Amino acid sequence: FIQMLRSAKKKDVLQLLRRAPEEMRPFLVEAVVATQSVASLAALSDFLDFSKEPKSLLEKFLYTAAFSPRPSRELLHLVLDKLDGKQLAPETWETGIVAVGSLVGKLCQQKLCGLPVVERGVETVLGGLRGAKEEPEVVIYLLALGNAMLPESIPTLLDHAEDGPTAVTASAISALQRFPAPHISSKVKRVMRRIFHQKRKSYDKTCRLAAAEILLHNHPSPMDVINILLATSEMETEMATFLLLKVQNSLRDHHHHLARNIMKDIMGDPRINNYNFFSKVGISSSFSGPLTVTQDLISTFGLDLLFLEGGFLRKSISNFSLFSHGQQLRAAQVTFEAQGMEAMMGENLSEGEEEPELMAGMSATFFDVQLRPIIFFQGYTDLMAKVLLSSGEPASVVKGNLLLMDHHQVIPLQSGLQVTVKLQGGLGLDISADMDVSIWEQELKTSVNARGSLTMDFQAELDSPFLQATLRSQTEVETSIHFDTMLRFSSSPVLMCLQLREEQVPYR
Repeated sequence: FIQMLRSAKKKDVLQLLRRAPEEMRPFLVEAVVATQSVASLAALSDFLDFSKEPKSLLEKFLYTAAFSPRPSRELLHLVLDKLDGKQLAPETWETGIVAVGSLVGKLCQQKLCGLPVVERGVETVLGGLRGAKEEPEVVIYLLALGNAMLPESIPTLLDHAEDGPTAVTASAISALQRFPAPHISSKVKRVMRRIFHQKRKSYDKTCRLAAAEILLHNHPSPMDVINILLATSEMETEMATFLLLKVQNSLRDHHHHLARNIMKDIMGDPRINNYNFFSKVGISSSFSGPLTVTQDLISTFGLDLLFLEGGFLRKSISNFSLFSHGQQLRAAQVTFEAQGMEAMMGENLSEGEEEPELMAGMSATFFDVQLRPIIFFQGYTDLMAKVLLSSGEPASVVKGNLLLMDHHQVIPLQSGLQVTVKLQGGLGLDISADMDVSIWEQELKTSVNARGSLTMDFQAELDSPFLQATLRSQTEVETSIHFDTMLRFSSSPVLMCLQLREEQVPYR
């Protein structure tokens, strides 16, 4: 369909979009964005009216743009024009800002940072962040900066990480976690140390743990590792358990882990590697292990579960990553968070810690694009309404079709002939997630359902006056993964059930 659209004129594409039945429109919008021809984008610009279209179709357009493997300047131009000065629904605006961050980052990777439209995109995010008054607004701009991964935004992220309220600090640190090791400078590490050791003020435990993770994962100094381990003796059980498991994980981790040799040396010191340190018996856990290992690719599954002292789940992160030839791709990461439950469960806050608002929500990253967060409930009244009126339907996180690869190359042979190579790869994705809190039965259930199908189309063509040859191959893979957690804290110890189901993978 994309190949057909590439040669279509603007009026034909526009007619196709306008005449298509309602249920076909999302698919057409995805295909037109993937085509990225000047004619198709001009048609899409005329077709999409941000004041009239249903929210779902606009989100579909913005997310498809965000996931483009090699976006064009025209695509960023279109997104910025559609967001400019309009009164938009909050969800559409949030998705738009996150998409701008992703497009800017990918254009900069193509060495196109100097284009006026890219500079306009950067200013949209940085200027918006400077003028943002409300906390949720600041968070969205920080997520967009995480998608853009611009080295020049690191000082801004550090300021927000150190001085912001909890949600802002968490978003700024999570944006910094996405930068590769060369950008995690000594200045970044100094700020992370101050946050972890709470030198200037008190920080939420999730922020402190994320700061420790940046220190452990980016060429850590032996002193940093020792100080983090020593700090666990002052921490409450759950936080200490989680952090010690992180350290042990990096010892066992695959050969990519930078900290491994340092950790081994430190573990030779009996003052640190002893029963007193490593006998913390909380229920928090951190695990990562391989799903597939081939000569060229390692795919891993990781799961982090951080609990409160009373056994309530504070944060869970499930993570599917791909490593190939020194490169890492976060294929999927889904985070559930519940805060403010301490007071409801009658727990005491640690000294100096501000009482957080009751809230549960989730956020997700796919193919290194962070999506806007979904809030399940905010505040006690909202929780009660959701509990009483719960539909039992999981929230759709992302659903649609993405063009992952789009490669076209002409290779001259020594004989003077030419071979044309075309490679296209598309991904159909349907991911939904659900969190169900039962106050009466004291149960918490979370589930992530991910279904995907990947199709690859490869064609090599030799065309000369006396010889024609074509080689063609098509590959299809379908897979689905279901990941469920169930916690019951009506009894002590807390009962916990985790289940990861992977259905049979047909490969054609």
